[in-house]
Amino acid sequence: MSTTESTAETTEKDAPAGASADRRRGGDRAGLITAGAILVACLGFVLYGVLGTEDDPRPERPETPTAAVTYRITGDGNVDVSYLARSEEGRATVERDVELPWEKTVQVPLGRPPTIGIVLDGEGGQARCALAVRGAHVQSATASGTYGRATCAAERIAPAPSS
Repeated sequence: MSTTESTAETTEKDAPAGASADRRRGGDRAGLITAGAILVACLGFVLYGVLGTEDDPRPERPETPTAAVTYRITGDGNVDVSYLARSEEGRATVERDVELPWEKTVQVPLGRPPTIGIVLDGEGGQARCALAVRGAHVQSATASGTYGRATCAAERIAPAPSS
């Protein structure tokens, strides 16, 4: 008898009858149960994604109250313009290489300060920005020279007075 065979016989003799076969089957069962549970969970997520979606669109957020703001730029030369428009996040809208004169009326959410910034191009010149809220002039500023800059801003817009 070889050394390997005698070790195997000794191990099997010391262990209770059927123990190694039971351990192997128990390990297989645990693996199958775990795999089955994972499969059921995945299937549940797939079914929820397919069957749980709504055909109705999500309700829209209530309309944010706004006020009319007019931005106006006069002068000579070309400018880059950045201004606040209807954006609840407060991001600016940018227009590049704008030919003057330029004017735009936009809706700005209440509670946001309307702002316009101008930058002249490398040719220079002179430009004036102006800002009006609900038709009333609020501020103006002038930019001149190469890459001259100007900014017009107002306080946060309050609701219109009721009549």
